[in-house]
Amino acid sequence: MTDLPRLRTEALTRTYPSGEGHVTALHPFTHPFPPGLTAVVGPSGSGKSTLLNLLAGFDTPSAGRVIVGDTDLHALGEADRADFRLAHYGFVFQNHNLVSILSAQENVEFPLTLAGIPPRERRERARALLVQVGLEKRAAHLPNQLSGGEAQRVALARALVRDPAILLADEPTGNLDSHTGERVLELLTAPARAGRTVILITHDRDVAALADHTLRVKDGEVTVEGDEVETVAPTPPPLPRLG
Repeated sequence: MTDLPRLRTEALTRTYPSGEGHVTALHPFTHPFPPGLTAVVGPSGSGKSTLLNLLAGFDTPSAGRVIVGDTDLHALGEADRADFRLAHYGFVFQNHNLVSILSAQENVEFPLTLAGIPPRERRERARALLVQVGLEKRAAHLPNQLSGGEAQRVALARALVRDPAILLADEPTGNLDSHTGERVLELLTAPARAGRTVILITHDRDVAALADHTLRVKDGEVTVEGDEVETVAPTPPPLPRLG
């Protein structure tokens, strides 16, 4: 197996204007994300989603970088960044984000369609994923004909269909019953065990306890399992010369 591109951040920062000043949603954050499952935990409004959106390239940092392999994600133009995400990322959104006019099968195929994979191959790969998530009998159903748990499993199949190096998930088990949540979590941990980088936001302590690594976010500050994450402090102004 070829080496998978690794994700890391360098002094990644996000601020927003507020009145005459600004609000810091993410303080400078430098971290090498290792392979395996990383849980991102913290109270609502702490900066977890800000971090995930920056890692995905959906939001633009105020300073710092997101590096995937040798590529600075935010140095890419918008179109190139979208192509890069398609090649290397998979996403599981809290609200599924399924295409309403496409069937479950077609939703899973969608990333393969964008990547130009031939129809027969993409159908076979999508069907195999639907079998894995236990939804092969719901393949022809539209999203509004699926339960919340079924829609989330379709979204997971879509995220996994290209075997991405990096998988980002925002509360993937948050609205599921315990049995379905366990099944989704098993499917998320499988790529982590296979050497992929899986990062998920969760409020569930039991889910976080299964992670290989834990990031704790509070007021935009990130720590790694109780240890301060390396950050880059601003350079102080030079001292005045005497005499």
